[in-house]
Amino acid sequence: MSTVKKIAAGLLAGLLLLAAVGCGDAGKTDMITIYDGQFSEMKLIHRMVKYLVEENTDVKVEILDEVAPVNSYNELVKGTADIMNSYDGTLLTTYLHLDPADVPGDMTLYDFANQQGAKEGVRLLDKLGLNNTYAIGVSQELAEEHGLETISDLVPLADELVFGAEHDFFTEEGSAKYNPFVEFYDLDFKEVRHLDIVLKYTAFESGELDVMVVYATDGLNRKAQLKVLEDDRGFFPEYNGALLVREDMFERLQEAAPDLEEVLNQLGGIFTDAKMVDLSYRVDVEKEKVEDVAREFLESEGLL
Repeated sequence: MSTVKKIAAGLLAGLLLLAAVGCGDAGKTDMITIYDGQFSEMKLIHRMVKYLVEENTDVKVEILDEVAPVNSYNELVKGTADIMNSYDGTLLTTYLHLDPADVPGDMTLYDFANQQGAKEGVRLLDKLGLNNTYAIGVSQELAEEHGLETISDLVPLADELVFGAEHDFFTEEGSAKYNPFVEFYDLDFKEVRHLDIVLKYTAFESGELDVMVVYATDGLNRKAQLKVLEDDRGFFPEYNGALLVREDMFERLQEAAPDLEEVLNQLGGIFTDAKMVDLSYRVDVEKEKVEDVAREFLESEGLL
């Protein structure tokens, strides 16, 4: 091939490459990144975020593989994620390593957690309307046999009972975890088992556990026919659900989604604990697709 032909071929190839890149850029949209959660509640909320944002803005939402909540928060702070479903109590105790006792008397836990989160460049949007706090569950049979109504009622018979929870409850990440809990209530269980969260309910239903930690809005509580005991001494803080976001996300996406915060806050106040129990029950027990349940709920609320 002559030198002229080689140059011409090279120029043609270059023009074709530029054309291809140009076409790619023309179709490119801004992106929100979410690391998915390990629980149905988080998965449901994340899909709802995706549907709302993509319905109402020019932004696309990418949901990556699920990670532990602490890891998801770390990605948020690093700037490799933009949004995660969270709770004011989790932000305060697990991520910021503070305690409900640190909340000033003239502030709510939610406002104080947001104030402190701002130092990390994150904040909670409007409350979703549910309080997914930790709870202590026992079987109906055990509750009836011993007249159990409160966590304090467990104290006289704790040394006869097997306690179980997922690994995360035994970490030192936060003050509302196992060691502070048993010290606060003066509980000394016969045996303590660390379990994968997917095996916890199976172990309980097979009689391997007498007492376990649950989340208040988990649909599996209904399936297991748990008796949830009253936190009569108020150990567990509120866990008001809310989207946790990077503050700079709104500035970055201002052109593509100038009303992004308003779009996301459409989720504010539309849930109750009972509604979320129903939704997670459909996913965890009735095995419906999380995408279908999320979309149908938004449609029922008139948001899609």
